Amino acid sequence: MSKKEALKRYLLFILCLFFMGIGVALTKHGELGVSPISSVANVVSIKFTFLSFGTWLTISNYVLLLGQVLLLRKNFQPVQLLQIPLSLLFGYFTDFGLYLVSFIPNDIYIVKLFLVISGIIILGFGITLGVIANVILNSGEAFVKALSDVIHKEFSNVKIAFDVSWVAFSIVLSLIFFGGELVGTREGTILSAVLTGVAVKLWLKLIKRPIERIICK
Repeated sequence: MSKKEALKRYLLFILCLFFMGIGVALTKHGELGVSPISSVANVVSIKFTFLSFGTWLTISNYVLLLGQVLLLRKNFQPVQLLQIPLSLLFGYFTDFGLYLVSFIPNDIYIVKLFLVISGIIILGFGITLGVIANVILNSGEAFVKALSDVIHKEFSNVKIAFDVSWVAFSIVLSLIFFGGELVGTREGTILSAVLTGVAVKLWLKLIKRPIERIICK
């Protein structure tokens, strides 16, 4: 890969983080729950408001990065340390997205649902850009890959188990933090889990070839 192509791919990945941040912000503003990977940070941000949602997302990603180091040990690749600044950037983009969508009224259920679905579509677009960039995984995906490598199980199966476990953890935190009340993890989380993959498949069909032609020029 030439330096020019590598630069294009990393710039595309930064663009991926921007759209992912906007997508997560829209689902967050819908107040029906966020994507599984963001669910723990969402619950914690509702309880502990001295840090922004984006900051809690960054911290969550750093925990997952630490998990990769502990799992892989000497097999951990130093290039994965790029997750540190990129996670910080993702958190910033998410907070910026929340600022951008804050003016949208979200007191009607149909509007909440619209925000969640719009967020899923944009999140799927961002993830697709990351797939096309093909330079580095985000911390959640990288943790799942590390775990699947260590236990020698299919990535897709480990991904499902991880998402379910992460959502379950967010539910437990909610019940502890809010006196038995379910907060921050709702039907929007289920919609995100089910529809994000569908959105990615559709976006890949639409934009993969034209973007790859631009990158490889």
